[in-house]
Amino acid sequence: MKHLQYYLGLPYTIEIVPDEDGYFARVLELPGCMIYADMVEHLSPMIEEAMRDWIKVALKYGEDIPEPLQRSDVGAEN
Repeated sequence: MKHLQYYLGLPYTIEIVPDEDGYFARVLELPGCMIYADMVEHLSPMIEEAMRDWIKVALKYGEDIPEPLQRSDVGAEN
């Protein structure tokens, strides 16, 4: 079984969308893993905490944890 540190070391895709009041960020591979911050400087620690919490819960309940696609897999047909 893979552990928390394994998943936290993977290169997940983080999408950041600015709006008039701040910044929305989500981890594309982890459904529901998202945060909102009023300053861009706050995003990194907040998204790291959200990822850590998301993965901890998934591990606790034995749920599948998606891993990021390799760059060579992007656009590949299944």
